[in-house]
Amino acid sequence: MGAFHAQGDSHQPRFPGGARRPPGKRRARGDLHRAGAPAGDRGKRLLGPGHQGAARHAVCVRRHRSRAGRLPVRRRYRREPGVSRRPRTARGGGGRGGERRGPGPRPAIVGLEPDRGPLRAGSEVLVQVVKESLPNKGARITCYLSLPGRYMVLMPSVNHLGVSRKISDSAERDRLRRMVSRLRRPGEGFIVRTAGEDRPGEEIERDVRYLQGVWDEIRRKRETARPPMLLHEELDVSRRVLRDLFGPEYQRVLIDHGEGFRRCRDFVAQFQPELARRVRLFAEEDLLFEEFGVEAELEKALRNRVCLRSGGHLVIHQTEALVAIDVNTGKFVGKRRLEETVLQTNLEAAREIVRQIRLRDLGGIIVVDFIDMEEKASKRELTRTLQEELGRDRAKTRLLQISDFGLVEITRQRRKRSLERTLCQSCPYCSGTGRIRSAATVSLEVEREIEKRAARLDGRRLVVRVHPDVAAVLEEERETLLAPLGRHTDVALEILSDASLHREQFDIAAR
Repeated sequence: MGAFHAQGDSHQPRFPGGARRPPGKRRARGDLHRAGAPAGDRGKRLLGPGHQGAARHAVCVRRHRSRAGRLPVRRRYRREPGVSRRPRTARGGGGRGGERRGPGPRPAIVGLEPDRGPLRAGSEVLVQVVKESLPNKGARITCYLSLPGRYMVLMPSVNHLGVSRKISDSAERDRLRRMVSRLRRPGEGFIVRTAGEDRPGEEIERDVRYLQGVWDEIRRKRETARPPMLLHEELDVSRRVLRDLFGPEYQRVLIDHGEGFRRCRDFVAQFQPELARRVRLFAEEDLLFEEFGVEAELEKALRNRVCLRSGGHLVIHQTEALVAIDVNTGKFVGKRRLEETVLQTNLEAAREIVRQIRLRDLGGIIVVDFIDMEEKASKRELTRTLQEELGRDRAKTRLLQISDFGLVEITRQRRKRSLERTLCQSCPYCSGTGRIRSAATVSLEVEREIEKRAARLDGRRLVVRVHPDVAAVLEEERETLLAPLGRHTDVALEILSDASLHREQFDIAAR
């Protein structure tokens, strides 16, 4: 998490003619804007050029590292043409460091005195990045902060006490509520995470005091901060994994970097001192990732084809709009009737699909094309399996029923780029499309270009420079290439192979 401090100047956007607001027009309340989004896109209530002065400074508590260009704030601004007057509600909050919506009033400005009134141009505001920027989409920020710990999530500005829905035992929920209510300070909000179930009181108290200390440190820094400024940043990935996942069920944690080992061991000693000895330094000659096959798994996770043990396979494609997953039986035919064979393949595919979704960190809309099944009982069993597997995912997911076409729609919370988008870049040869024109297609383009130039040919030699693959096709069709030259019977045709050219590039010159 990180924080920026922002203070706007006195400039306020005006309408043509210098008017501050057209007669009879009411103010429109600003919303949660996206940093770095196109300024002209007013229809989506983005931060436009006229608002830059008032949003020049902000304090931001950042959850993910972001390179957003501008800092948007939730503020009141005067309505301009193309901007809707309908107020919208900002999103923010708790859960597992995630977003939540809830009824009831919210403070106008986080970290400021409640009698300050609504946010105006020139005000300072503390904001948190809750979703990092994606291609063609800016980062999402909120004024409603949440600081996640091992067992708790602190919400400094929301007077609320909640318990994770996954803790179903009513007695345990009451115990946790009573415990946290004694520890929290006036005005603070807490949500008990699933990991807090059955934890002793001293561990819960230690986590609460830690989060309160983090918030106190943020407030101290803010007193002397000059906006924009980073006040706090979320833990690095290694300590974040230890905080959220490491527990007594794990035998050891191996780290192959001395400094990282000491940092992680001290971190575990702070939260779970009884487990600190399980954090060990990996000092073998072999590389850690190779020793445990991580490199091989990463390589598989970057492929679009995933093989199933039954002989079937999955095909996974990421697009701008959604993620498409296709299930194929492959060579698997089974020993029973067709419906049972298809169901067995689909069930295996469902478990592997959820595993791949988590492994590749896929988010947004995910559409799965399962093999068609006729019986309703088979469809219900497939849906039940998907629900069970998705229930183990820490990200928020939603599953729709199987459609008549055998399609299943899944939505999954996306907070950052997928594994593929993080580790890979678009292919410079095909510009990310995955396809280039064939050599035969390019050779036809060369033939048409020769026909176009034949009428004004004034040289004695026609030189065609192409990629080697295209040159091989042209050599086979030399007679076809000479036909457009017509009366220029004395013109020599020379085909040059140039490996430095792109497959789709060619050059024709008369000399």
